[in-house]
Amino acid sequence: QVQLAESGGGLVQPGGSLRLSCAASGLTFSDYALGWFRRAPGKEEREFLAALTRDGGTQYYAASIKGRFTISRDLAKNTGYLQLNGLKSEDTATYYCAAGSFSKGPQEYPFWGQGTQVNVSS
Repeated sequence: QVQLAESGGGLVQPGGSLRLSCAASGLTFSDYALGWFRRAPGKEEREFLAALTRDGGTQYYAASIKGRFTISRDLAKNTGYLQLNGLKSEDTATYYCAAGSFSKGPQEYPFWGQGTQVNVSS
């Protein structure tokens, strides 16, 4: 059974940082691309943030977060990460990791975590 479990969310002040983790079981990140998405309050769609190819060689970022967020993974721990820096109030959302094909489209990711909440507020 495939499971992705996010952690690391919380309340942070504007300008602060968080590192989100995505622990995988039942699959290995060397076989799947890693993607990160978020859903803002009151919105139904999941916004693409970043993706990492299954060989770890290529990263792709949404323009809205490029330069502030960094995607990475640790194959030994079978865990993906999203480093969030320079957080803004508009980054408040539920953040999801996903495993699938390297894409910015959520439909290309068959496996999803349950989400972790990030709140940016002073």
